[in-house]
Amino acid sequence: MKIESLNKKIKLCQKCPRLSTYIRDVAKNKVKRFKDEPYYGKPLSGFGDIKAKLLIVGLAPAAHGGNRTGRMFTGDSSGDWLVKVMHKTGFASIPTSQTSDDGLTLNNAYITAAVRCAPPQNKPTKEEMQNCFSFLEIELHILSNVTTILCLGKIAYDATCKLLDAKPGKFGHNQLFQYNSIKVITSYHPSKQNTQTGRLLWKDWHAVFKRAKKLAS
Repeated sequence: MKIESLNKKIKLCQKCPRLSTYIRDVAKNKVKRFKDEPYYGKPLSGFGDIKAKLLIVGLAPAAHGGNRTGRMFTGDSSGDWLVKVMHKTGFASIPTSQTSDDGLTLNNAYITAAVRCAPPQNKPTKEEMQNCFSFLEIELHILSNVTTILCLGKIAYDATCKLLDAKPGKFGHNQLFQYNSIKVITSYHPSKQNTQTGRLLWKDWHAVFKRAKKLAS
């Protein structure tokens, strides 16, 4: 399967009634700060360089970030942190990610997620995770140059271990695991809960991407 065919299949997916209803409701009943903006309100595909050696796996689109803009890690604070550090380490063409047509391109990196619809409270169910899993499997098959996977958060790490048929190790920030030919780095997710509480400091976040850059070079 080609990436375009997979992305079309993802966009049309309605396997999870709870998530399908939720993302449509969020798109219809907008928050005040985005009341005049159109919302995408559909499942999201990954994006980036299909020849990439680095695959970045997140949890799921944000309700008022990717679910609004139509691109993962775009239009919210997590996207700001991610793309700023990717620009500093040479993976991204610009340091911001605000809209799906802002000209952002990725070099040697591809961004995806364990779940393709924004879940309520950022908590997908096990069944919803399973429903999305085949998309991740097909993506990795298409992205045949991947040597390194960076997991943003424990849910992303668990999904990656399942993808590689590997037993998860102890999750922590900037941990490195080797599963057959694939190197896996784990990081705290750049959510507000982590960045605004000091759990994830910029220097530690930057260190993860410097490591990823070295491994995926």
